[in-house]
Amino acid sequence: MSAQGLLLSDDLMFTSRITGVGRDLGLTVAPARTVEALEARARQEPPNCVLVDLAFPGLSLPDLIGRLRAACPTMPRLVAYGSHVDAAGLRAAREAGCDVVLPRSAFVEQMPAHLPQWLSARG
Repeated sequence: MSAQGLLLSDDLMFTSRITGVGRDLGLTVAPARTVEALEARARQEPPNCVLVDLAFPGLSLPDLIGRLRAACPTMPRLVAYGSHVDAAGLRAAREAGCDVVLPRSAFVEQMPAHLPQWLSARG
């Protein structure tokens, strides 16, 4: 089954939590621990959605978005989450073009209800 969603995160515990919620909902969220791995996976199996941990070391959203545009026939939905105290980072994610930007706590709270919508194909 192709990935309905990809996850860019180097936080193994949180990655396990996200992929577990996806699995419980019958959804596929494939983790990537590097931007290069995410890009390669997106080229192989274009996702409907990419979940992005804004705390990912060295993350450049413009670079990531450019790589996804080049890798995917249709730009996937981007759902970003980060620290609630990093207002500038959350704002920058919105300005970069992320479809959904949430503080991590809201992401966790909303994930079970919204993950099916986020990972669905754009209609």
